[in-house]
Amino acid sequence: MPAYLIVDTLLDDPELYEDYKRRARPLIERWGGEYLARGGELIPRETDLWSPTRMVLIRFADVETARACLDSPEYQAVVGISRRSARRTVVILEGL
Repeated sequence: MPAYLIVDTLLDDPELYEDYKRRARPLIERWGGEYLARGGELIPRETDLWSPTRMVLIRFADVETARACLDSPEYQAVVGISRRSARRTVVILEGL
């Protein structure tokens, strides 16, 4: 069953975040992650619980693969760049 990595990002240092994106994408893709959306136009319709800012949506084969990717030593070596350059909410959602 597919899983979706959903990330909402508020950029504090866009230039530094570009370095994270450059390094993270090949790692995500190595684990079979497929970018479905990244920073495109966002049209919030209801925001009672949450007001998204910059969304990324990545599909993985399953929850286990998504977790393994995010927990991998290679990804852990670059995720700190994202944490220094942005505030984020990261969710893995099991799909249908």
